[in-house]
Amino acid sequence: MRPLSYSRVADVATAIGTVVADPGSSFLAGGTTEVDLQRIQVARSRRLVDINDLPLRQIEELPGGGVRIGALARMSDAAQSLPIRRRFPMLSQSLFLSASPQLRNMASMGGNLMQRVRCGYFRDVMAPCNKRVPGTGCSALTGVNRGHAVLGTSEHCIATHPSDAAVALVALDAVVLTQGPAGHDQIPMDDFFLLPGNTPEREHPLAHGELVVGIEVPPMPMASTSLYLKVRDRESYEFALASAAVAISLDAGVITDVRLALGGVATKPWRAWRAERVLTGAPATVETFTSAAREELTGAVSHGMNAYKIELATRTIVRALHMVTGDARMVSDDGNPP
Repeated sequence: MRPLSYSRVADVATAIGTVVADPGSSFLAGGTTEVDLQRIQVARSRRLVDINDLPLRQIEELPGGGVRIGALARMSDAAQSLPIRRRFPMLSQSLFLSASPQLRNMASMGGNLMQRVRCGYFRDVMAPCNKRVPGTGCSALTGVNRGHAVLGTSEHCIATHPSDAAVALVALDAVVLTQGPAGHDQIPMDDFFLLPGNTPEREHPLAHGELVVGIEVPPMPMASTSLYLKVRDRESYEFALASAAVAISLDAGVITDVRLALGGVATKPWRAWRAERVLTGAPATVETFTSAAREELTGAVSHGMNAYKIELATRTIVRALHMVTGDARMVSDDGNPP
């Protein structure tokens, strides 16, 4: 049996210092992912530093309409928070559509951002995986890849990022608050998740011992009517095949501002910058929505079994845009205009 040490800390400075002092150590929050990875020998920390006693569970309203979420706030608490439900419904919806009630009661917001990919090859220690063992190859490229990414991929990794909440937070221009050996830092949510490129093993720009202490969502008035649409194989306890977080501001039927991010189809929570450029200043019509969706998927690359995701993502974007503008009837059940 592989030896594993465990310690519990009560303040942030001690937590950081304990992890920094041992290169083989890592933080343990809700543990819903980390414990699984330790059991199957994918994660091989020598020491787990339990941070659940740290005072990082607050959900606070900020001046101007923003909100600050402590890294240890449970997903269920954030989903039910009145300020989040009123000001950022897409975030609340993304959390309610995540995992199961039991997991949401345990999993932390910071841990949700830090969770590893759900690629079966990553979790199979006998299979080549560049993310787990750099330089060994990517089994998913020619293997079973129905659930894998079509955006943001590289020849080294096509694993899909699993978080729903991160998709909403990317669309909301949220910021990750961290504290580490070098002090405090603020990382824009879109920069917090790294594309695989040539270094798929590196998923975040964090230094060893740098701790996520919170998430700050800035004011965004149009987000009060936002939504999160998730398409999956079954209605509950399932990861997204495609999802969209959308907020739109309209003036006389013209889109004056928009935020759009995708999940389930990319190697990171995917900010749909191309689609946003097409939508801004254009009329809120089915033609505009379809053009924007197709433009966003222009750079998509399929690998056999996941080819359907390109069309699925296109239809998910179109349906989400219609739903948030209040005219979902203009879209048929297959995601296309009638």
